[in-house]
Amino acid sequence: MRPNKLREKLNAGEPTLGTHIHTTWPSIVEALGHTGAYDYVEFVAEYGPFDLHDLDNLARAAELWDLGTMIKVDAENRAYVAQRAIGSGFGSVLFADVRDPDDARACVRCVRADAPGDEGTYGVAMRRIAYMSYGGTPEYVQALRDVVVVLMIEKESAVADLEAMLSVEGVEMVQWGGADYSMSVGKAGQRG
Repeated sequence: MRPNKLREKLNAGEPTLGTHIHTTWPSIVEALGHTGAYDYVEFVAEYGPFDLHDLDNLARAAELWDLGTMIKVDAENRAYVAQRAIGSGFGSVLFADVRDPDDARACVRCVRADAPGDEGTYGVAMRRIAYMSYGGTPEYVQALRDVVVVLMIEKESAVADLEAMLSVEGVEMVQWGGADYSMSVGKAGQRG
């Protein structure tokens, strides 16, 4: 598995700059990489159609330009999509609709190895990043530890319990979701 660019920046205490894409066209990722302006690209899978081959191709395009990768996944089916994205080469996962610390812990578990000390649910994945030679090795387990877990803070319950959610081991970044938050507090469309 290639080095996780976002993980490296976070470990070094450096700021990061990313951008969102809503398309599965890998040429867009290549064009963004060519600018040299971004540390990572976030595929907003929550908002559009894609298939598993698209994830492979987006990750390949990012690797060409040494870009980190993030995928935003829906609450439903989140573990499956997150694990398939990691298997394709994505280095971070943004989990939408996380409502409480238990949800946050479940998000962390689904991207960590099913190994002693990691307490995750991710097994050996014979996909693009591992195939037959890499899966199940100590390096594979470490690569799963290096996956960056990001939470969308966009529900009233998440804001009310924010300190507890941020203290969940393995949660490293958050994004704010004003549109969903306004709906969850009964003020749809009032983001200001």
